[in-house]
Amino acid sequence: MAIWSNNYHQPMTNSAFQFNQSITIDDRLLTADLKGSIAHAKMLGAQSILDKNEAATLVQELEKMLSQYQKGTLEIDYSEEDIHSFIEAELIRRLGKIGKKVHTGRSRNDQVAIALKIYTLEEILELKKLILKVIKALCEKAQEHLHTVMPAYTHLQRAQAVTYGHYLMAYVEMMRRDVGRLLDLEKRIQEGMPLGSGALATSTFPLDREYMADELGFTSPSLNSIDGVSDRDYSIEMLGVLSTIVMHLSRYAEETILWTSQEFQFIQLADSYSTGSSIMPQKKNADVHELIRGKTGRVYGDLMNVMIIMKGLPLAYNKDMQEEKEALFDAIDTVKLILSLIPGALEASKINQDRMYQAANEGFLNATDCADYLTSKGLPFREAYQITGNILAYCHEQEKTLETLNLAEYQKYSDLFTSDIYEVIDLTNCVYRRRVMGGPAPERVQEHIDCVTKWLNQL
Repeated sequence: MAIWSNNYHQPMTNSAFQFNQSITIDDRLLTADLKGSIAHAKMLGAQSILDKNEAATLVQELEKMLSQYQKGTLEIDYSEEDIHSFIEAELIRRLGKIGKKVHTGRSRNDQVAIALKIYTLEEILELKKLILKVIKALCEKAQEHLHTVMPAYTHLQRAQAVTYGHYLMAYVEMMRRDVGRLLDLEKRIQEGMPLGSGALATSTFPLDREYMADELGFTSPSLNSIDGVSDRDYSIEMLGVLSTIVMHLSRYAEETILWTSQEFQFIQLADSYSTGSSIMPQKKNADVHELIRGKTGRVYGDLMNVMIIMKGLPLAYNKDMQEEKEALFDAIDTVKLILSLIPGALEASKINQDRMYQAANEGFLNATDCADYLTSKGLPFREAYQITGNILAYCHEQEKTLETLNLAEYQKYSDLFTSDIYEVIDLTNCVYRRRVMGGPAPERVQEHIDCVTKWLNQL
């Protein structure tokens, strides 16, 4: 027969308590927890699980705490284990015996689960607002540069001419997809309200979970109580969306870093978004953009952290999940900070239009247009491609460009060339003639901006 040690009922050591506590991390869940607790208390009264006056007293005091917190007058006791314990302890301190009834029919497990979901939904709204500001800033900058010709790249080699406006709108599309992913996630979170799941097997009290779901703005309760308290898919998905967002921003930051270098000189950063060297007075470093690029790995690490936490957990709740919150909060904070910087940095950047055009005018970016010219005259594209390649080899040998070749030199390679070739290979015409939907012609980019503006106004 097993006999418990006399030490079994000893209080937790301070070091073990500090290791176990999470209130210094999850205190940001206070608002979300209060909202969940208010819905739970209302339901307890509506279902006559508690006396209606008692339930009303609980709701009134919880709402008072919410108001005090929003005003900055609610003092959190950080000696409590977590924010959920603090709220219950504070209710008991204020209401005595009635405060002890708030936890009727509820477990810490579903209490934490609903608070995390409410918090995540609120952060989705904040992230969406920040992304929309970035999209608006990109559109405004693109509007200014519908006619700013620049080289576009593949393999980091100059490929074809576009405009800076066209380039910026590529990032607009990335960010619009990010908004779509957030909205998709929002819908999935709203379909599984976990409150009422209890520890893992609901409750013997006649809880009305549909009532609570409606109170909290969810479309339905979770359909399995075990999954209700152990589900962290939405957290992983949120981290995945955040990783995609920050990946897009990192690509933008990387190109900005390249383009502000002496080798490119496409963009000049304002001092307000760059730093100087501690020893070399001629240097201006794109430190803000480098940190954006660097912090991307941090968000990826948060995602991997939670994936590893969850991969081996048996159902249902396990204390390991406490670690998930810190990673989620860190990723949200990091991405929000980065998003908040982009509009200002974009506005403060100076575009060197002359240098962009000069770079586009180097490297035979109009070679495809030359081949297309021959194709338009009836020559199969592969033959036109080969002839253009031979012309480019000749240009390299003679240190000429397609623009400086005379007509006789062109006609040595094909008698299909006539004087209209010079109009076709004009760099600006190369851009303006690409009027296919989604292309760099100014009218197409303008249509794209108008489409996005309409989309923004409808959100």
